[in-house]
Amino acid sequence: MAIIKVLELMASSSKSWEDAALQAIHEASRTVKNIRSVYIKDHSAVVKNNKITEYRIVAKLSFEIESKGSGS
Repeated sequence: MAIIKVLELMASSSKSWEDAALQAIHEASRTVKNIRSVYIKDHSAVVKNNKITEYRIVAKLSFEIESKGSGS
């Protein structure tokens, strides 16, 4: 039986919300293995001089926990 754990992350990008999601996955993958999915819970943007300067997301990242297995 697989055990799935969920992390809630915040990420940002100067390009797009999609790029912010990619950045979240890229950074998390440095220490988290077996990433299965990402769910974008919320998104927002910073506006300066009537232009979006930063895209922000809150994401839930799910990953499978590796079993050490005892043979049972």
